Order: sequence, then C-alpha cells, then structure tokens
Amino acid sequence: MNYPFVPEPETIAAQFIAALRASQRKESPYLRWALTNVFPEALCTAILVLPIVPPMLGSTDGTRDTYNIDRTFITPDLRRDFPVCQNLAEALQRSDVARQFEEICGIQAAGTFVRAEYMQDTDGMWLEPHRDIPEKVFSMVIYLCTGPEAKDWGTDIYDDQQKWAGRSSAEFNSATIFKAGPNTWHGFEKRPIHGVRRLMEINYVRNWRDCEQLAFPDRPIAV
Repeated sequence: MNYPFVPEPETIAAQFIAALRASQRKESPYLRWALTNVFPEALCTAILVLPIVPPMLGSTDGTRDTYNIDRTFITPDLRRDFPVCQNLAEALQRSDVARQFEEICGIQAAGTFVRAEYMQDTDGMWLEPHRDIPEKVFSMVIYLCTGPEAKDWGTDIYDDQQKWAGRSSAEFNSATIFKAGPNTWHGFEKRPIHGVRRLMEINYVRNWRDCEQLAFPDRPIAV
C-alpha cells in the first residue's frame, strides 16, 4: 500500500478551479479573494505528512528573506522525491488553472512560472506589514493549520496607512488571493503559536531571479 494517497493533477485542478469560481470577492481595504475547500482532503493529508522538519527559528526579524536557507520550496528535487509535490505542481502549471486565474483575478499568466512554498511557522515567527513585489503576479496563501488556536493564525490585513484592518480566516483548507499593488499591506502580528502554523504560499512570478525557488524553472506557463 502506498501512503499517503495523492490525487492526480487533473483531480486537484478540478477542485481548485471550482473553489476559485466560488470565491468571495472582497474590496476593502484592497481587492482580494477568499476561497474555501481549496484542495482535495487527500492532498492536504499528503502535504501535512511530508517528512520535512519545521525550522526552529525562535524570534525572527519580521521578514522571511533573512532565513531563505531554511525555507521549503517545491523544486525539481522535491517533485522527484515526493508525489504530492509533483502532482500539486503539475496541477498549478495546467493551462485550465492558469486561465481561471486570468478570468477571476484579471492577471496575465502566460509566460509566468509557478513558485510554491510550504511554510511551517513556529513560535517566535512574525511578519511586519509589507507589500509584495510586482514580480509576483499574484499571491495565494492556503491555510493548512490544525489545533484549537489555528483559527487565529490568518494573515493580517492593513490599510494604506498600515493600520490594522482585519485578519483572513485561517480555516483549514481555505485560502486568500491578492495581487501586488501599492496598498496591499499584509503581515502576521506577533502572537503565540502553540504548535505549527502550516500553510502553502503559491505565486505565479515573472522575471524571477531566484530560479532555484521555482517548480519548473525551464517551463513557463502556457495558456
């Protein structure tokens, strides 16, 4: 018996497309989309049981770039070693998924690259309010948090004055999408993390210099 079971890319893509079509559009303080039931449950399980130890960073400086060496991106090596990484990356690379992103989010996906990161945040991690760089065509955070306090582990949202304006839901298998822009401030306020805050960040990126972070460095998306 092969464990965990990993759905095929077309199954992953079909459920994700349905979630994206049913997404809730929010316009304040900036445009974003809220999704539920994003991935098949079996895929979530396969991600959660990946034999990847959470980095024990302690207190951080409010950024992720300062510990790039400890981050986990879906790379060709991970795709080779773990079927869940391969099938998820193939699903995100599909033209039908890219077209749905274009239709719902108003982006241009052709010629971009899939960048996918598996995050396992532990106590001491926080993120200062920041905006994504324009090379990220969109950002999507998928919450895979479990435990009694996980509901409070969503992304914090700020207005254009960097004043706290709300928090995304961190319901299991939910997601938030937004496009980089001048007012898209977001972060993660300092608060206790009892356990591990697990999530995926998915981007389509353009002109990305850190090619070692890409799922298919030599294969741009075709629409």
